[in-house]
Amino acid sequence: MRPLHPADKLPVPIVKSHWESKGCLVDKLCQDVARLAQEFRTCPHGRHSTDLQRVLNRMRSEPFAGHHILVQESKGMPYRLARLGATPTDPISYTGDTFVTLKEAEWAVFQLRWRHLFGSPLTVE
Repeated sequence: MRPLHPADKLPVPIVKSHWESKGCLVDKLCQDVARLAQEFRTCPHGRHSTDLQRVLNRMRSEPFAGHHILVQESKGMPYRLARLGATPTDPISYTGDTFVTLKEAEWAVFQLRWRHLFGSPLTVE
């Protein structure tokens, strides 16, 4: 098991909760969703803020089965979105989505993992 990152030890500000608003069920993911998403979109690699690093640590430590991954079959080829099988020996399944740049591919995976982790789509542009 990997050692805890300092960000893992901090209280989690992202709260999944529901409340009624004029008859509609609204998800409140966190106060800084747009800031965290924009931070990742701007710089998907390298150092991140403590809050974003905590979210990324949670996303990356999800169970193996069904985990979204990127595959580039050879240098210069597009990145393909795939999902891992139930066990390490199971084949990966391609979704059909392809990306020209790693940055746009990472953003797509971030959005999918966000939805899986918090139960709501990431609604920032």
